[in-house]
Amino acid sequence: MTTPSAGTRRFDLRRVYTAALLIPGVYIIIRYLPPWCLTLLLMAGGFFALMELYRICFQSRPNHLLVGAGLVISALVLARQHMPFGVMEILAVTALALPAAMLLSPGPFERRLRDLAITAFGVLYVGFTLSTIVSTRALPAGELFVLFVAIVTWAADTGAYYAGTLWGKHLLAPSVSPKKTIEGVGGGLILAVGAALAACAWFVPQLSLVDALILGLLLTVAGLFGDLWESMIKRRVGVKDSGSILPGHGGMLDRLDSLLFTAPTFYYYVTWVRGISPSL
Repeated sequence: MTTPSAGTRRFDLRRVYTAALLIPGVYIIIRYLPPWCLTLLLMAGGFFALMELYRICFQSRPNHLLVGAGLVISALVLARQHMPFGVMEILAVTALALPAAMLLSPGPFERRLRDLAITAFGVLYVGFTLSTIVSTRALPAGELFVLFVAIVTWAADTGAYYAGTLWGKHLLAPSVSPKKTIEGVGGGLILAVGAALAACAWFVPQLSLVDALILGLLLTVAGLFGDLWESMIKRRVGVKDSGSILPGHGGMLDRLDSLLFTAPTFYYYVTWVRGISPSL
C-alpha cells in the first residue's frame, strides 16, 4: 500500500495498465477454476516475492543452499491443503532441512546463523501468510471469501494511493515510509470500508454489515502494517523497490506487502470470531 506524498502529483499510468492485465486473470482463477489453480498462482507469486526478499536481505552474498531450502519449504506450506501431509510433517522437514543447509553452507558460523534466521523469516513472512489464502479458499464459499480479501485489500491500497496523490500533506511515518500520508490512509480506509460493505451486500451473505465495518477497518490497518513492515526492511538495506517485475508497482513483494498481513487477519477473523470452518 503506497501512499505518495504531497510532492508527488502525477499518476503512474503503468499501474493502471498492469492492473488491467492482471485483475481479470486473477478473478477467473479465484472465482471459477479449481482451488489448486489458486494455489499454483500463489506459489508463483510467493516464489518471486521470496526471491526478492532474499535478494535484498542477502545482498551480494546469497546463501544458495538456504535460499533453495526456504523456497522448497514455502512451496510445501502453500501446497499443504492438496498434499497427504500436514503441519507436523512440514515442521519436521523444516527442522531438518534448514539446520542441515546451514551446516553445509560455507562461511563463518555467525554469518551462516544469520542467514538461517533470514531464511526462516522469509518462510514465515511470505510462505505462511500466503498459505492462509489457500486455507480461506478451503472454507465453505471460500472463493467468495478470497475475492472479499482481494477486493478490500485492493480498495485500501488504491484509495491510499490516489488520496495521497491528490491531497496528501501530512506524513504518517517519514522515518519508515517517506511517501505515506495521513490523508492517504484515510482515503484507503474509506474506500476499503465501502468495498467491504458492498461485497457483503452483493456476494458474501455469510458476513453481516457489522462484520464488513470491522473487516474494512481491520484489513486497512493490517495492510498499513504490511506496507510499513516491508518499507522498514527496504529502508534498512537501502533499496527503493523490491524488484521491477510489475511495471508501476515495483516488485512482487511490493505488490503483495499488504496482502501478506490482510490475508491472515481475515482468515483468523472468520474462523475464530465467526466460527466458520472447512466443510468435512
